Order: sequence, then C-alpha cells, then structure tokens
Amino acid sequence: MVSRMFRLETEVDKSRLDLLRRRLRDANTAASPILRALRGTPGERELPLQVWALHDSGALAGGLVGHTWTSWLHVTYLWVDERARGTGLGSQLLAHAESVARAERGCTSARVETWDFQAPGFYRKQGYEVVCVIPDYPPGITEYTLTKHLNQS
Repeated sequence: MVSRMFRLETEVDKSRLDLLRRRLRDANTAASPILRALRGTPGERELPLQVWALHDSGALAGGLVGHTWTSWLHVTYLWVDERARGTGLGSQLLAHAESVARAERGCTSARVETWDFQAPGFYRKQGYEVVCVIPDYPPGITEYTLTKHLNQS
C-alpha cells in the first residue's frame, strides 16, 4: 500500500470551487444514465423564477425567489410583509410560481425548506408533504423539507 501525504487548506478559492463542480458534474453524469440524458438539454440548466407583489406605492409587499431545474420548482425564499400577512398573499405568490413552473417550464413537482418557527403549516395547507425533518438545524430549531406534486391543486 502506498502512503500519500496531502496538504489540507480551508481557504475560499473560486477556481478550485469551479474545478470541483465540473469534476463532480462529470462524475455524476458518468454514473447516472438520467443525468447523462439531461446533459446538453434545456432541462439541465437551472432557471431563476421570481414573483414579486408590490403595494400601489411600488413598495415590496412580498416575494418568492426560487428556480426550476429538470421537472422541479425549488422555492428558496418566500416572504410577505407583516402588514400584508393574513391576506392570502403568500398563497397567491406560491400558486403563481407553481403555475408558471408547471405551465411554462414543464415542472411536475416542487420543494421547499422551512424552519419550525416559519411556515411548515402554511406549506401543508398548500398541499405540500413533509419528506424530511432535521432536528437541531441549527441547534434548537427544526428544519423541514416539503414537496408537492404540481398536478394537484
């Protein structure tokens, strides 16, 4: 057996990050026929999806930021101004993003991560199901991952 010595570094390095991403993508593509079939198709790219709600004054009342990839919508952020909460705006933002993802981008599923003090109940009311629970992430908080099939209403 050959013993090797490696130097470990903890610095932020964009060029190494880019190289690592390319190599991981290449390895994943080689290992997965599904990812290999996606290579070079429009479905391979992440496309941003943003929905904004504005007050008459133009001030931000709420918004949803996410992206679509393959057949999935991934909701990264959903926020509603405190004064607009309880008006159904959050439901409208989410429904609009799901509609765009389904009708314009061919998405069949959606996912979101949320903490216990944020909105797991809200997403359940919108038809999402909990698929993962991570306690103490961060310590004292529970993170939920929820998904939804978009062919449902």
